[in-house]
Amino acid sequence: MQRSFVKVCSATVPIRVADVEFNTKQIIDAINESYERGSSLIVFPELSLCGYTCGDLFNQRMLIDVVVEAIAVAAEATKGKNILSFVGAPLMNEGKLYNCAVAICDGCVLGVIPKTYLPNFGEFYEQRNFVKAPDGVSTIVINGQNVPFGRNLIFKAEGNEEFTVAAEICQDLWAPNSPSVLHALNGANVIVNLSCSDEIAGKADYRRDLVKIQSAKLVCAYIYSDAGDGESTTDTVFAGHNIICENGNVLAESQLFKNGLLYSDIDVQLLSDERKRVASGYYCDSFAQYEIIKFKSNTKKAELDRVFPLMPFVPKTDIAERTELILTMQAKGLEKRLSHSGAKTAVIGISGGLDSTLALLVTCKAFKNLNRDLKDIIAVTMPGFGTTPKTKSNSLKLIEALGVTGKTVSIKKSVEQHFEDIGHDITVFDATYENAQARMRTLILMDLANKYNGLVIGTGDLSELALGWSTYNGDHMSMYSVNCSVPKTLVKHLIEYEAKILDGRISEILKSILNTEISPELLPPDNGEIVQKTEEAIGPYILHDFFLYYAVRYGYTPKKILCIAEKTFKGLFGRETIKKWLKAFFKRFFSQQFKRSCVPDGVKVGSVSLSPRGDWRMPSDAVAKLWLDNID
Repeated sequence: MQRSFVKVCSATVPIRVADVEFNTKQIIDAINESYERGSSLIVFPELSLCGYTCGDLFNQRMLIDVVVEAIAVAAEATKGKNILSFVGAPLMNEGKLYNCAVAICDGCVLGVIPKTYLPNFGEFYEQRNFVKAPDGVSTIVINGQNVPFGRNLIFKAEGNEEFTVAAEICQDLWAPNSPSVLHALNGANVIVNLSCSDEIAGKADYRRDLVKIQSAKLVCAYIYSDAGDGESTTDTVFAGHNIICENGNVLAESQLFKNGLLYSDIDVQLLSDERKRVASGYYCDSFAQYEIIKFKSNTKKAELDRVFPLMPFVPKTDIAERTELILTMQAKGLEKRLSHSGAKTAVIGISGGLDSTLALLVTCKAFKNLNRDLKDIIAVTMPGFGTTPKTKSNSLKLIEALGVTGKTVSIKKSVEQHFEDIGHDITVFDATYENAQARMRTLILMDLANKYNGLVIGTGDLSELALGWSTYNGDHMSMYSVNCSVPKTLVKHLIEYEAKILDGRISEILKSILNTEISPELLPPDNGEIVQKTEEAIGPYILHDFFLYYAVRYGYTPKKILCIAEKTFKGLFGRETIKKWLKAFFKRFFSQQFKRSCVPDGVKVGSVSLSPRGDWRMPSDAVAKLWLDNID
C-alpha cells in the first residue's frame, strides 16, 4: 500500500507581493506541516517565493538575488525531510530571466524547470520580463551549485519506480502542445502545475475541465496549484483554485478564495497499470532526451485522505442524465437484436425480483422505441416450491400495470415428474432440488419463444455473473441479456429511478419490489415468508460490487481492496466481515469462470464487463490460491 498510494499536497499559502522573506517562511511552514501529514510531494503556485504580480520589479536585480537566497533557505529547511517540493521563482541563467519551478528535497535543489509558453495578452504580459524555456537540458548555478535546468526533467522516487514526477507552469497547460504531453510519454505518472491563474466569472469550470481532461488524456495524476488572494492586486484577483486529478477523476478540489493545503492520495500503481492496459502503444518509445533525477520519498505512515465511493457503479453526478443513458443503452442493444433476428415477440420470466423487473422495464422501452405493441411482450410467471405470495402478486401487478401479455405456468408438477424420472427425493433440498426448478423455467421460456416466434430476454446481472450465482443452462442462459453488465447495486438504482418518474400505480409496485428480500425463491417459504436469502448465503452485494469494481476495472490486489474497503465501509462492516466476503468473492470468481465463458450476447453499459467476447478473457481452470493468500 505504501508503494501504491502516494500522499500529495497542493498548497496555497498567504503571501505578500515582493516580500520574499515572509513568503519563504509561509512556504517552509507548509512543507513542514505537509511532511508531518505524510506527504511525499507538495506543490506551490507560480512565482510563489516573490509573487506573480511583481510586474517590472522582476527587472530589479535585488529581487532576483533575494529569491536565490530564499531558495537556499527553503532547501535547507527540507534537510532530513524526504518530501519533493516545487516552489515558483524568477531565475537568471546565462543573462536571461526565466519563470521557473524549482524542485527541492532533503536539503538539496534537485532541478529547475523553466516555463515554456509565456502569455502576452489581456492582463498577462510575461514576455515583457521573461524568456521561454530553451530546448534540451543544461545547468543553472544556484548558490554555487550546478543544478539541472530545462523542461525535460523527470523526478523518480528511490524505491518506488512508479512514482515519477514532472512539472509545467500555468499557461503550459493551456497550450496546444503542452510540455506535459512529452513528460507523460517519457514516463512521468504525476504532473505538477505551478499556476497563477486570475479569477473571472466562469473560469473555474473551464480550468477544472482542462485539468480533468489532461489527466485523462495522459493517464496521469495532475496536481494544479493556484495563487490565492495574497496575489490579488491592482486589476486582478486570484482564488487559489487547487485541483488534484487522477486519470480524469477529481480527487480533491479547494474552495475558491480560501488559502490552504489540499491533500489527496495518488495511486501510482493504478496509473502505471492503466497505461499498460489501455495506452501502451503511446508509451512504448521515448520521444525526447530527458534527465532522470532521483529523490527520496516520505516513508512516514499516512492515513488515506482519498475517498472511495461506497457504490462505484452508481452515478454520483448528473444522476438523471446518466441513469437515462444506461437505460437507453440497454434498450438500444435489445432493439438491434429484435430487428436483426426478425423476432415477433420478447419472452421474459418475471419473478417479482429486481433483475426481472429491470429487464421488463428495458424491454418495454425497446418496444416503444420500435413502435411495437407492448402486448407482444410475453411476461411469464412460473411459481414453484419457493414462490411467496408477495413476489407472485408483485409480478402479476407489474405485468398488468405495464400493459404486456401475462402468462402463468406453474412448474411444480413438471418438476415433481422430473424428480420421479431421475429418482430424486423431493424432501431433499439440495442443488438438484434448486437447479431443476431453474432449468425447468428456462425450458418453458425457450419453448414459448419458439411457439411465439420470439426471443428469451435474459435477466441475470453482472454481480451474479461475477459470483456464478446462476444455474448452468438455467437462468444462466437466454437469447439476449439486457442486464449482463449491470451490477446489483446499479440494478436497484435504475429501478429506484424508474419508480420516481413512472405513474403512481407502477411506482408503488416498484417500491414494493425494491423492499423485497433478494432471493432465488427455490426453497419452500416459512409461513409465506422468504427463507432463502441470497445475501446471507453469498454476502452483501454492496461489498461484492465494490470488490468487483476494483478487482476487474483496476486490477487491485485483494490486500489493497481489503484496505480501501475497510476505510470505505467503516461503521457498516468490520474488517473480519469484509475479509470473509472478500475471500468468498475471489473463490467464486475463479471457480465460476466456466459459466462466463459461454454466456449469451448482451449490451455493455459501463467500464466493467465480463463478456468472454469482449472485456474478460480468463481461463476457466485458473487457480485462486495467489489471490486468497494475498488476503491473509
